[in-house]
Amino acid sequence: MKSKKPIVIAVVVVALIAAGLGGWFWYKSQQDQTLTLYGNVDIRTVNMSFRVGGRLAALQVDEGDAIKAGTTLGELDQGPYQNALLQAQANVAAAQAKFDLIIAGYRDEEIAQAAAQVNQAQAAADYAQNFYQRQQGLWARRVVSANELENARSSSDQAKATLKAARDKLSQYKKGNRPQEIAQAQASLQQAKAQLAQAQLDLQDTTLIAPSDGTILTRAVEPGSMLNAGSTVLTLSLTRPVWVRAYVNEVSLNQAKPGTELLVYTDGRPDKPYHGKIGFVSPTAEFTPKTVETPDLRTDLVYRLRIIVTDADDALRQGMPVTVKFNDENAHE
Repeated sequence: MKSKKPIVIAVVVVALIAAGLGGWFWYKSQQDQTLTLYGNVDIRTVNMSFRVGGRLAALQVDEGDAIKAGTTLGELDQGPYQNALLQAQANVAAAQAKFDLIIAGYRDEEIAQAAAQVNQAQAAADYAQNFYQRQQGLWARRVVSANELENARSSSDQAKATLKAARDKLSQYKKGNRPQEIAQAQASLQQAKAQLAQAQLDLQDTTLIAPSDGTILTRAVEPGSMLNAGSTVLTLSLTRPVWVRAYVNEVSLNQAKPGTELLVYTDGRPDKPYHGKIGFVSPTAEFTPKTVETPDLRTDLVYRLRIIVTDADDALRQGMPVTVKFNDENAHE
């Protein structure tokens, strides 16, 4: 009876070869498989509000309206802010006039009048001094009383004080106003101008302007409502940019590099994908959100991607589920 050992060895060899080929084909199939992710359209919204408070006078748009950047959306009652602007303008005019007056100094007529007062005070002081000297001579001869001499001295001192005051006033008029007074007037003028600028800004803020293209999602209030500053009036969905929020596991993270181009599919147009590229990869891992449809376990740690859709249109809506597939040339890098 011939030995069966060679036959057993041959069978084992064939089995090993078959296992190796099977493993190689499985590995090749995994390599050829395009990476697929799942996510949702993430369009940013803006809560539109007035920076000032007041009564809402009008709204020019309604829910669903498509608008362009710079479009007037609504207005507040401008009456109180127009009055505040007029008051601020008057304050600036008054402060400017006061500042100009201090800078210009005293008029020639005022300086001449001060000089005349000095001459008048000088004459009075000279007369009072001469009279006092005469009274001293009479006192020496005991012709006048001590009380009369004292009155003459007091009159002379008072006349000298009046002369000094007149001279100081003339000197002030010639030198002009003090630097501190000029600085104070200038500060008052700057304050008035700042209040005017704020009043102009407040009046401008009574008009609500669209910051960018988009669609009105919510109209929260109606004309006639009293609004506080910052109260939401409208919610605007921005037309651009349109992003897709998707998640990738750690195994495939090396394929999700910023700038990588990929395809975005929706259920409504499965044969006509949108084009996008990865704009951001989160540096931290998180658990897969409940809203994401993924065949993997929900407890897996994943990394968030922000995919910028480069050819988005109005068919992409907020929260819409999408399927993201990597291009073949990017899948094996």
